[in-house]
Amino acid sequence: MKRILTIVAAVLVAAGCGGQGAGGGAGNRISIATGGTTGVYYVYGGGLAKLLSSGIPNTNATASVTSASVENIKLLASGKAQIGFSQADTAADAVNGKDTFTTKQPIKALARIYDNYAHVVVAPGVDATKIADLKGKRVSLGPANSGTQVVARRMLKAAGIDPDTGVTKQQLSINEAVQAVKDGTIDAFFWVGGLPTAGITDLATSRPDMKMLDAGDVLGTMHTTYGEQYVALDVDMAATYKLSGSLKTVGIANVLLVPDSMSEQLAHDITKLLFDKKADLSAVHPEAQKLDPALGRQVAPVELHPGAARYYQELG
Repeated sequence: MKRILTIVAAVLVAAGCGGQGAGGGAGNRISIATGGTTGVYYVYGGGLAKLLSSGIPNTNATASVTSASVENIKLLASGKAQIGFSQADTAADAVNGKDTFTTKQPIKALARIYDNYAHVVVAPGVDATKIADLKGKRVSLGPANSGTQVVARRMLKAAGIDPDTGVTKQQLSINEAVQAVKDGTIDAFFWVGGLPTAGITDLATSRPDMKMLDAGDVLGTMHTTYGEQYVALDVDMAATYKLSGSLKTVGIANVLLVPDSMSEQLAHDITKLLFDKKADLSAVHPEAQKLDPALGRQVAPVELHPGAARYYQELG
């Protein structure tokens, strides 16, 4: 019921999104499509919504709970959201009209904002030391229409496992997956998000005998098979989740997207505020500390929105 009400609220907000004029214009109503409530997208998006509402005249911005990347892009394309968080791999699929998307999606980027880390979480007592060991086990690949599911399926294939028949597949949100591990109803789950992710911090605190799998054995295949969006990243488990050791995993950049129909001035103002208010966003979530205009403009193969491009040009 909560999920239905959230979607209805997002649609109602979007229905009022008429004006997107210069300098914020008259009556900008902005729905920001994020992710699950214990993921970084939602926290980051909530902070961004407050900044937009206070920093751009006549603007009311709200953050909406979604299944994340794939759903967010569909909401942008349909006009039901005006800003959306997405993984770069999903955004690349969207502008190329491939895999999940049957046609090219009408989106542009404002900025690359931070990197996501693939988490492969294994429940206490489950015998698995590498991704290939998940064969035959009860595994959540992430919710439908999520970037997590895109990455999870590709990681399983890279490990030689058919994601549809090689595991007992579930499609749980981060909140549901964490609870399922606590309840003992799944053996493992995939989650792709920033560091730290609140849901996994909670799980590591209550189940310190959980573990995360190193993805070093699939990194090469991911990069060569699916593209340069996938890179190797290291996770200091002690510093991040107060667990022992460190591991290597698949990294994917995150981008902030908008419909290509957004006015140039509004896109410019949002991008400028994003970087100008870096300190305020960093107080909401530490991943905002990684905001950097030099990195921000690196959004290929998605094109920068003309308004965002103008902002970067003004910086020289």
